[in-house]
Parts: sequence; structure tokens; C-alpha cells
Amino acid sequence: MFPSLAHRPWHIFCRLSLQHRAPLSQRSPRIPQLCYGEDSLHIMALTTKREYGTKYTQNNFITAVRAMNEFCLKPSDLEQLRKIRRRSPHDDTEAFTVFLRSDVEAKALEVWGSHEALARERNLRKEVEREFQESIFRNQQLLKEYKDFWGNTKPRSGQRTTFLQGPGKVVMVAICINGLNFIFKLLAWVYTGSASMFSEAIHSLADTCNQALLALGISQSVRNPDAGHPYGFSNMRYIASLISGVGIFMMGAGLSWYHGIMGLLHPQPIESLLWAYCILAGSLVSEGATLLVAINEIKRSAQLHGLSFYEYVMQSRDPSTNVVLLEDAAAVLGVIMASGCMGLTSLTGNPLYDSMGSICVGTLLGAVSAFLIYTNTEALLGRSIQAERVQKLTEFLENDPAVRAIHDVKATDLGLSKVRFKAEVDFDGRVVTRSYLEKQDIDQILNEIQQVKTPEELENFMLKHGENIIDTLGAEVDRLEKELKQRNPEVRHVDLEIL
Repeated sequence: MFPSLAHRPWHIFCRLSLQHRAPLSQRSPRIPQLCYGEDSLHIMALTTKREYGTKYTQNNFITAVRAMNEFCLKPSDLEQLRKIRRRSPHDDTEAFTVFLRSDVEAKALEVWGSHEALARERNLRKEVEREFQESIFRNQQLLKEYKDFWGNTKPRSGQRTTFLQGPGKVVMVAICINGLNFIFKLLAWVYTGSASMFSEAIHSLADTCNQALLALGISQSVRNPDAGHPYGFSNMRYIASLISGVGIFMMGAGLSWYHGIMGLLHPQPIESLLWAYCILAGSLVSEGATLLVAINEIKRSAQLHGLSFYEYVMQSRDPSTNVVLLEDAAAVLGVIMASGCMGLTSLTGNPLYDSMGSICVGTLLGAVSAFLIYTNTEALLGRSIQAERVQKLTEFLENDPAVRAIHDVKATDLGLSKVRFKAEVDFDGRVVTRSYLEKQDIDQILNEIQQVKTPEELENFMLKHGENIIDTLGAEVDRLEKELKQRNPEVRHVDLEIL
């Protein structure tokens, strides 16, 4: 038996002998030894790897939902069991009640009589659940067919609001104006046969189709996250803008180049260009108006984010508005190019200038599409946010007393001003332990220490407070994540890993 530790001085040092790092199989069994010194009691123990059996696993916690699902119990069966309050892992949820797994297993055997009866009930419930899921699938298919036949009558007020302000409004204005421009330019090309006018008509058609695609991307991007897409659908705007860039290159630039080259190889006489000039003038005014709408929207958004106009466009913060801006800027320049080349054709009577205008418009569209493809591809690849913003987030964590160091920091732009932040945090164990002790009754802990007389009691004491300190560490992680989101609203997802 170990002598009482209560009358000994409390300078206790626990030493772990690794036996010169010999393999575990060659180490000595755990043999507690007592060495009495002048002022202290030294407890030395040679340890081997502990075998954790049912003594430990039976102390695992289980929630009420799992207890009912896995052990086929009812809520009334759990009322008489011991209840334990535990810290919730979610910021917006308070502490919740759990049960000891050993108590739940004992209650299940009491209710069902044997392990075999419990297993039969589990299999029966799995079969019922499988039939229920199949029934849900069939009902969903019937509902889909019903909606396809009668039309989906689900209210879309939220999506309508999206298109009445911000990027949605810009895109809808651009669709209406470019659609009208396409019709008028197409009529002018049919009347005059001008290659430049054909390029402008194709340009307006490409803009209309691409902006319709942007509208679809905006409507999809506002959908709420679901189980299959936990981070939401905000990247749909980048996807739509990327496809739009490809469409501009293939439909706009490709057809303009083709028509211009064919005009150079087989020049055709051009009829009166009076109506073409009138339509181009109207197009210049309408495209300019849409361009001003896009510029004002980008200026407003850039001011909200504390960025310059140029930085906001280059970082592709709002891909939908960027596409409208670049398409309308290209449209204005294209109208000027087409008018100039058509004017040279009118003055000289040489149709080659008109064909050169078509090639110039195609080159302009190719440059715009290349820029859109590049910027949206970079956004979809998950680029990092600005170094200054990363430094700001890192300094906030490093200035916290509980944090010793920060490693492997990653801050990814999720699009639409949403950021995902990840870092590995080295916590100061002394600060975390002190935070735990501040909430405890020190006199009570001291009394518990004085009651320790055997290694088993010491182990139980350390396990109890060690588990509570780990809970305190988890609470510190939750606190840091919550404060990080509150101070930086753009940070929507925080992953702090403990080193």
C-alpha cells in the first residue's frame, strides 16, 4: 500500500522513463516506485502503452437522437437515465444534453431483452426506412412531372428583387438595350450589306445571349446552401461569366473575323449607308447609357469595399457587372470603329475598309473575351485574398493571449465578398488552464488534491480536470472563430486547427 500523500510536501514530479527508447515490447511493465527525498516525494513510473477497453469506451457520450436511432429507444425510455450537459460545437447553439453510452446500452437490453432482439429490431427499422426513402423518391418524381406539366408555380419574389437592384438591374437593362440594338443592326445589314454592320449585329446578339446567361447565373447564385453544396452557389456568377467570355470569343470575335476576311477575299459593292449611320448613332447612345449604369454600379460597390475602380474590376469582385462593363465598353468602341471604316468606304468607294472594320471589331471582342476568361478562371481556382487583409486577420489571432503562434494561414475568396479562413493555431496551455481555473473553486480543488491517497485516485483527479481543460480549449476555439467573424463580416467560414 502507498503511504498517505496528504502529510507530504506537495512538490510532486512525475517522470516518464523511456528506457533509452527501447521498443514497447521490451519495456518493463508499469511498476510504481516511491523515492523519499528530503523535501519532496518523487513518484517514478515505467509505463507501457495503455490498453483502452470497455472501461473507457462505456464512458463515451451519445446524444438523444443517436440513442433512439441506434438502440431503438423512445423518448420516455431516456427520461430516467443520467443526463449530462455538454458544450455545443456550434456558435448559435447552447449547451445540449447527452447520455452515457453504457447507460443507453443497458436500457436497450432492458427494453428488448437481448442483443439478438435488438439486432432484429434494427434490421426491421432499416427495411422500413429503405421503403420510406423509395416512397419519397417516387413522390418527388411525380411532383416533378406534375410541375413540368402544369408549370412551376413556386413564387419567385426573391429572384425578382435580385433583378431590381445592384448587378441584376445592370444585367436586365443591358439585355433590353442590346436586344433592341441587335434587331435594328440586323435590319441595317440586310438593307446595306455592310460587313461592319454585320459584325455590329453579331456583336449585339452575342452581348444579349451572354447577358441572358449572366442573369441565369445571378438567379442561381442567390440559392441557399444545401447538403450537397454547403458553401452555397455564389460561384455560379463566375461560371456564367466564364461561359460568357467563351461565347463572346466564339460567336462575336469568330463570326466578325470570318465575315471580315470573306469581305477582303470577295469584296462586294455597298448600298447607301445613311440608315446604317442613323442606327449606329442610336446604338452609340443606348450602349453609352448602359455603360454609364455599369460604371456607376461598380463605383458604388468599390466604395463600399474600400477599393479603387481599377482594383475592383481587376479583382473581378462582381463578375456580372464586369461583363456588362467590358461588353458595353467594347460596344461603344466597336460602334466608333465601324462608323469610321464605313465612313472611309463612303468617301473612297472601296469596300475593303468596311471589311477591315469587321476584323477590328472582332479583334476587340477577342481581347474582351480573353480578359473575362482569365479573370473568372482565376476566381474559380480559389485565389487568395489580398496580403494586407490576410495580415490583418493573422494579427487579430496573434494578439489574443491564448494564442502562442499561427501557422499555415490560408484565406480564400469564395466570391461575392465571401472569404473562407483557415489556420493552424498553437495555443498557450498555461493561459487555457488559467482560464479554466478562474471558473473553478480553488479551495475545492485543493481539498480534492488533499484527498488523493492512491495512484488510481490521482488518475481519476487528472482525468476529470483534464477533460474539462480540453472543453475549455474547445470553447477558446469557438470564441476566436466568433470574434473573427464579428470583426470581419466578409469572413463567412472559419476553420481553426489546433496544433
